[in-house]
Amino acid sequence: MNLTIRQQQEELEKRILSPRACLSTQSRGRFSSRQKHQPCELRTAFQRDRDRIIHCKTFRRLKHKTQVFLAPAGDHYRTRLTHVLEVSQIARTMATCLRLNEYLAEAIALGHDLGHTPFGHAGEYSLNQLHPKGFKHFQQSLRIVDFLENDGQGLNLTWEVRNGILKHSKGYGDILPENTGALAATLEGQLVRVGDIMAYVNHDLDDAMRADMVKNSDLPVALRKVLGERSSQRIKAMVGDLVKTTIDADDGHLHLSDGMTETINELRNFLYENVYRNWRVHDEFEKAQRIIRDLYGYFLQHEFPVHGAGACCQLRQPIFTKDEETKRHRKVCDFIAGMTDRYALGLYSQIFMPKPWSLL
Repeated sequence: MNLTIRQQQEELEKRILSPRACLSTQSRGRFSSRQKHQPCELRTAFQRDRDRIIHCKTFRRLKHKTQVFLAPAGDHYRTRLTHVLEVSQIARTMATCLRLNEYLAEAIALGHDLGHTPFGHAGEYSLNQLHPKGFKHFQQSLRIVDFLENDGQGLNLTWEVRNGILKHSKGYGDILPENTGALAATLEGQLVRVGDIMAYVNHDLDDAMRADMVKNSDLPVALRKVLGERSSQRIKAMVGDLVKTTIDADDGHLHLSDGMTETINELRNFLYENVYRNWRVHDEFEKAQRIIRDLYGYFLQHEFPVHGAGACCQLRQPIFTKDEETKRHRKVCDFIAGMTDRYALGLYSQIFMPKPWSLL
C-alpha cells in the first residue's frame, strides 16, 4: 500500500525522534470532535496546527501589538509578532538538538501570545482589573484558538498545542519549576516556556540599548562573562546550556545548569529594574492603561463599531440581568483584547478627543 506524504513523515518521526518526543500520531486529538476533520495528505497534525495559526487574523495583528515599547516609531524595535518568531526559532533549535518534535514546538511558540492585549502588559493589567473574572493573556490565547477565531468556529487545534499555549506563561516565577503541574505535558511545550524567556530577556535588552536606556557596559561584569557581549552570544550560551545539561541528565526532563539559571534570573532582574520599571516606560504604560479603562467603560454602554473606526456612538439597550451583564463584559473584553495598538489609539482619539469645528 502506498503511503501518503503525511504518513511517510509520521513514519520518519518514529525512526529519528527521541522516545521522549511527542509524535504526531500520538496526539490526544483535536478540541472539537463535532467539526468534520480529515487528515491532510501532506502535513502532520502539528504542521497543520502551525499553518492554522500563521494564517489566522489574530496572528497577523501581532505585528502592531507592543512588546515593550508602545507603538514604536523605529522600524527595528520588536513587536509581539517578532517576539513569537524569535521564540519559535529558539524552541525549534532546542527541539532539533534534543530530537524532539520541532513542528509541535513551533506551533505552540507561534500561538502562545495570540491573547496579548494592545499595549502589552499594561493592557493585560488593565483588563485584569476591569473584567469581573480577571484576565490572563495565556487564557485568552486559548480562548482565541478554541472559540473566537475563524468567525467563532475556532481553529480546532490538537490537545498538545493547546496545552502548550495554556502552560507557557511563567510571569516572574521559576523558569523550570519543581512543580511539574505548572509545566506543559510535553517536553516541546516546556521548551517554549524556556524559549520564551530566552527570547525576551535578549531582545528586550537589545531594544533597550537601541533606545539608549541602558548600555552594554551597564550589565554586571559577571553576567557579561558568562553570556558574552552580543545578543547572538547570549542566546547561544543559554540554548547550549539547556541542550548539554538536558542530554547529560538524560532523565526525561529539561534542565538548565544552576549557573545558567542564576544568570538568566540576574538578567531578568536587571531588565525589571532598568527597563520595565524605567520611568519612561512606566509613564507611557500609565497612559495606555487609561486608554484601556476609558474604552472598556465606553463599550459597556455603546455598540461596537460596525465598519472600521466609525459608527460607535449609538447607545446600547440597558442591561437588566446579571447574566446579560456578564456576557457584555466578556464581549467587551474580547473586543479590546483583540485590538492593535494603533487601532486602540485611533478609536480612543475618535471617541474622546474633541474635533475642530468648522462651518462649510
